[in-house]
Amino acid sequence: MEKKSGFVTVVGRPNVGKSTLLNKLMGYKILIESNKPQATRNSIQCVFNDERGQVVFLDTPGIHKPHHLLGESLVASAKRALNDVDLILFMVEPDSKIGPGDLYIAELLKDTDIPVVLVLNKIDQSSQNDIILVLNSWSEHFKFDEYIPISALTNENLDRLKDLIFSYLDEGPMYYPDDVITDRPEEFVVTEMIREKVFNNTHEEIPYSVAVDLRDYDEEDGKMYIAADIIVERDSQKGIIIGKQGSMLKKIGREARKDIEDLLATKVYLDLHVRHKKNWRNKNNLLKELGYREE
Repeated sequence: MEKKSGFVTVVGRPNVGKSTLLNKLMGYKILIESNKPQATRNSIQCVFNDERGQVVFLDTPGIHKPHHLLGESLVASAKRALNDVDLILFMVEPDSKIGPGDLYIAELLKDTDIPVVLVLNKIDQSSQNDIILVLNSWSEHFKFDEYIPISALTNENLDRLKDLIFSYLDEGPMYYPDDVITDRPEEFVVTEMIREKVFNNTHEEIPYSVAVDLRDYDEEDGKMYIAADIIVERDSQKGIIIGKQGSMLKKIGREARKDIEDLLATKVYLDLHVRHKKNWRNKNNLLKELGYREE
């Protein structure tokens, strides 16, 4: 039997659980997970394989109203991912009222010829009655091809979602070898793991003002030596990330090293430093240098 293949974009507002869903579907932690919005900054392809074939998932930054050049780049990247795919998964939360952010995305999808599945995430936090009310509310406003309630956190209905995805795909070639799980290099995933720990251990504006720049990535004597700079916008932010007697930077490094060792299946020496690059989110050259803006 010929195998199926295709491209599937996952879109939604920030913090609806897109990255958590893809990590669960993949069975690997590839993408940043956070309870803070706008953690994802790059469109990333995740490659899922099973006996039915291959699905190339496109994780996208949350679509939101941008407030700086970085935000504009993220939203533009998410919108580009709506083109030339076989299926769109539009993720929403079980809110009693459909908000302006969801309505904006739904309007973007309204005239597409690509099938759209409304994926209602976080149903573990709602009653069955509330879930039905939310799905009914969406069906009254927009006509999607399918509606499916899931919980990425508890794995509820994820097998059914996989079956649904494959039902929309045609027979086709395998776009990636079986052992490839993402289109991004290993180094990119490592920098994202470091940024996730900064994101989840700091507060207010700090997580959004941070980027990670890899300085060194070498294997020696069966151990990976990784050096990276944590980039901040303001000099005053350096002290917050470093912490008292280096406590915060040590915590970030310890947590990041564990995830990186799990990914690489080897011991890791991780050397982190904090650097100040003023207002980097609004500077084209720095956005390009850090991989957030196309040439």
